[in-house]
Amino acid sequence: MSVHKEIKQSLNINSFIKMKENNDKITCLTAYDYTSAKILDNAGIDLILVGDSLGMVMNGYNSTIPVTIDEMIYHTKSVKRAVNRAFVVSDMPFGSYQIDEKSAVMNAVRIVKETEVPAIKLEGGKEIAPLVEKLVNAGIGVMGHIGLKPQLINTMGGYKIFGKDGAESLIEDAKALEKAGVFSIVLEGVSSQSAAKITESLNIPTIGIGAGSGCNGQILVYHDVFGIFTDFKPKFVKRYANVAEIINNAAKEYINDVKSGVFPDEEHSFK
Repeated sequence: MSVHKEIKQSLNINSFIKMKENNDKITCLTAYDYTSAKILDNAGIDLILVGDSLGMVMNGYNSTIPVTIDEMIYHTKSVKRAVNRAFVVSDMPFGSYQIDEKSAVMNAVRIVKETEVPAIKLEGGKEIAPLVEKLVNAGIGVMGHIGLKPQLINTMGGYKIFGKDGAESLIEDAKALEKAGVFSIVLEGVSSQSAAKITESLNIPTIGIGAGSGCNGQILVYHDVFGIFTDFKPKFVKRYANVAEIINNAAKEYINDVKSGVFPDEEHSFK
């Protein structure tokens, strides 16, 4: 039995603050194209992130590092055209905000102007709080991201769990971001105990990915959840379908039909 309620009005930044206040869990998934975004929006997802994870699941890069602003803009525009209700956020890719604040603001403004997306996402803690404040003051919604930061994978020495030895430094980062004006914070690869403590310390919602059930919402990658990307499966991913196998079997059936002459038949031909 589905507990989904059909809500047609579009969501905004204040919607997520209210959802936290009402203990209403926030549902988030990534999407990178018109068709997948339309499916998620029709299903009732609350937030769609056009993540720089597209570099791996869409473009075959080994990490998110090579993703460009032009790629993010292209995919975000496709997603935005499909959505009526969900709140759409676009990642700022590596190199687009780390050089200096002036270029970072210019790049963020470009993404917002060209895609009409209401918010962008940045990785980092208190060190990027001044930039966040500038972006918010410029009228750009900002989602934070702490814990495991994939854009820093080259200096972090690989993927690891954060907060195992306590949540103090993460809480400090989260509070700095909240004060700077972010409307929510993604907690990635954070121990469940620390994620719960961070969540309790904030007035804004937390969105977990590999951070346990104590967060105000959850986000996963579209291609992981539906079993489309099969190169590897993170521990925290629950697969709700095996779409790759369905497509593989259907493709084999199509190949056999064409080679045997079964397709196209009279039903699928014009007269």
